[in-house]
Amino acid sequence: MTQDALLKLLETDARLSDEQIATRLGMKPTEVASRRAALEAEGRIVGYQAIVNDDAEGVSAFIEVRCTPERGGGFNRLAARIARFPEVRNCYLISGGYDLLVMVEAPTLPEVARFVSEKLSSMEGVLSTATHFRLKTYKNNGLLFEEEKTHERLVVVP
Repeated sequence: MTQDALLKLLETDARLSDEQIATRLGMKPTEVASRRAALEAEGRIVGYQAIVNDDAEGVSAFIEVRCTPERGGGFNRLAARIARFPEVRNCYLISGGYDLLVMVEAPTLPEVARFVSEKLSSMEGVLSTATHFRLKTYKNNGLLFEEEKTHERLVVVP
C-alpha cells in the first residue's frame, strides 16, 4: 500500500474506519492505524472535517491581496498574521498579479466589507486588494453539490 492510496481514501471519506480502509487496501487494521498516525505526526494529515453546503448561510469572499514581501521572511509573516483572523477560512500564496488569496466568511456583506477595509487593507505591507464574492458552489473538495437532473419524460420541442 502506498501512502497516496491511504490519503486518497481519507480525502474521499474521512469517516472510514481503519478496518474499512484495511479491507479496501488489503492490509491489517493495525497497519492502517500506524500509517495514519505517522502521516498525522509528520503533518501530511492536518485535520478531518465535514464538507457542508452553506450556500444559503452567510457570505463568502475570495480576496486577492497584493503585498510587499518582508526582508528575511518574504510573504510568510504577513500571511500568518492574516490567517489568524477568525473570518479567514483559507490563505494561500499564489502566482500571478496578486501575492495572496484569502477566503473569508462572515454572516453579512457589511461584515466582509468591514473586514477588508478595517483589518486587511490597513495592515502594514498590504498594497491593494480585490474582492470577489461566492455566488454559488458547484463543487467543493472534489464533491459535486448538484447532480445533473434526469428527466423521466422526453422533452417535446415544437
